[in-house]
Parts: sequence; C-alpha cells; structure tokens
Amino acid sequence: MPETDSAGVRSVRRALELLGMFDSEHPARTVRELIDATGLAKSTVVRLVHTLQQEGLLWTRPDGLLAPGPGLLRWAHLAREAWKPPEEALTCLKELSDSSGGETVNIYVRTHTTRICIAQHEGTQNLRHVVRVGDTLPLWGGAASHVLLSRSEREDVVAVAETSPRGAEHADDLWKRSRAAAESGWSVSHGEREAGVSGIAAPIFARTGEVAAAVALGGPTTRFTDAQVRDWIPVLTGAAARLTSLDFIGAAQ
Repeated sequence: MPETDSAGVRSVRRALELLGMFDSEHPARTVRELIDATGLAKSTVVRLVHTLQQEGLLWTRPDGLLAPGPGLLRWAHLAREAWKPPEEALTCLKELSDSSGGETVNIYVRTHTTRICIAQHEGTQNLRHVVRVGDTLPLWGGAASHVLLSRSEREDVVAVAETSPRGAEHADDLWKRSRAAAESGWSVSHGEREAGVSGIAAPIFARTGEVAAAVALGGPTTRFTDAQVRDWIPVLTGAAARLTSLDFIGAAQ
C-alpha cells in the first residue's frame, strides 16, 4: 500500500507539472516540448496527457497543439470567487497606489516555498514592473517574502532558502531579513529576485494573529530611494492595517 500511495502522489505531481508548463508566454505546447521541459519519459508524458485530456484539463487544438482545457474553467471560476477581494480592499489598493505616486500594488499569499499574487492594482507610472494575478514567485527573495516569513521558525526559513540559487548558503541572510521584518513591521528589497526591481511590503494579519498575506509596492529601483521608502512606510503600514481589519483573506483560506 505505501508503494501504491507513493506512485499515486508521484503521478499527481507529474500531472500538475505538465499543467504548469502552460502560461501566458506558452499558451500552447507540443508533446515534444512537454517531454523536453519536464525531462519525463515520452511514454509517461503521453499517458499523463491522455488522462488530462479525458478530464478536460488539456485540449488538442485544430493545429495539433495542446492547450489548457475547458475543464479548468470551473476551477478558475471557483478560485476567482474564493479569492476575490471585497470592494473595500480594492479601493484600499488604489488609494495606496495613488499615495505612492502611481506605483503598482500587489497582495501575496504563501504556498509552501512560493508566493502567489492574489490581487493587484496596476500603477500609472510609464515604467513599471507588473506581476499578474495568479503569478507564482519564489519565496526566497523580495520584500513580500521577508514579510511572509516573518513569523516562521528557522527550519522553515532554511527550507525556503534551499530553493534559492545560493542554496543553503542563503539561509542566514533570509533569516536576518525575515527577523528584521518581524521587528519593524515592514521590509524593503532591491534587486533580490530581479535586477533593477525593488519592493516594500507590510503584513496583513489573520484574526488568529498569523501573517495571512503581504501587501507590497513594487517598481524600478531608481524610484525606491531611501528617502522615498521612508515616506511610503506609514502609508503602506496604514493600508496593511486597513486590509487586516477587512479580514477577507482569512475567510478565503
């Protein structure tokens, strides 16, 4: 039985890995691309593709390319309904963006060793860094990541650090940054995840007192000067407190 369970979990992970190969830059793929991208055997990919097609999660287009199937529409609708912020929260994001001079605002939640954007107000600056709702980002870098890890145990932070390009060597730095975020109630980062991109984030708390999410301003490093960041901190933390009072993320979880 344990061997069967292990094989079943492995198949699920592989199926999810295949679905994860599709994104805005790759809305359709060939079976060969899936084989090359995953490193799985051709027989395994063909079997998984067939199963996903039967469930409507993959679809063969008229040109022969594979694309996300109509069965995903149901899950997409359920996810949107579950994670859709209330109007008060969207208004808060807009006001925060306006107060920052038009920077983009995002809300992130943690999923194991990654973070996912669940809400956004796109800024009005001509030069801006945009993360789409639903995008998954690594948890080992960035102001929002420091905040999301700010109440985690050290072994948890080490596990996240091991997924970074530096591996376990990054653990001490990540631990210090997450502890600093816990103490100050906010965090700032410059070029940690992507060169030239900066962010400042503050925690949104659940009713239990745990960190439920992080609200963050993001944009080019040239605009995130020390003086500007100091001006944004009270506005950002005030918005985080307002979002906490709405308690919408705890309800979604």
